[in-house]
Amino acid sequence: MPLHRLPAAGPLVADRNGLLAAATGHVLARALTEVAEEEEPKAAIRAIALEVFDAIDAHPWVGAQLSREPWHPAVGEIFERIGGQLQPLGVPIDAQFDCASALTNYILGVAGQNAANARLLPGGMDRRAWLAALATRWIQDDPQSRPFLRRVAAQLCGHDDRQQFIAGIDFILAGACTKPNA
Repeated sequence: MPLHRLPAAGPLVADRNGLLAAATGHVLARALTEVAEEEEPKAAIRAIALEVFDAIDAHPWVGAQLSREPWHPAVGEIFERIGGQLQPLGVPIDAQFDCASALTNYILGVAGQNAANARLLPGGMDRRAWLAALATRWIQDDPQSRPFLRRVAAQLCGHDDRQQFIAGIDFILAGACTKPNA
């Protein structure tokens, strides 16, 4: 089922919000058409997630638009595409709505946050240096505070956003695919 496609001549929109909504639908529709049909449901979910992540990374305003308009038809399409993979994964029917919600919200939230972070990076500043300075600020108080942040601070400046993003997808799927104790 394709997302809303813009007509060749372009839609008539009443205002800037209408234009942003139409453009958001176009960007995400194009991203989702890039997703190859995967036979394995986890691979399909990962592919959908990465295409959406990359689309929002390339067009940060899409993430901002979706946070202003969470009922956008593109959100429904992402929810459908993700949710359609859960039954073949063995996620119990009564957990599929919650799982699809968690995955969709994670995908859109993290993609939007990463895109916003990239936009807010001071001009010309090296990402690694900026993250190292952030980690230092987080742990500069007394040595006894924030023991977890102290343990992982070195990982912050060198992490790969896409790799960390897909690790989160895998964590959610691992939990969704775990059989409850009898």
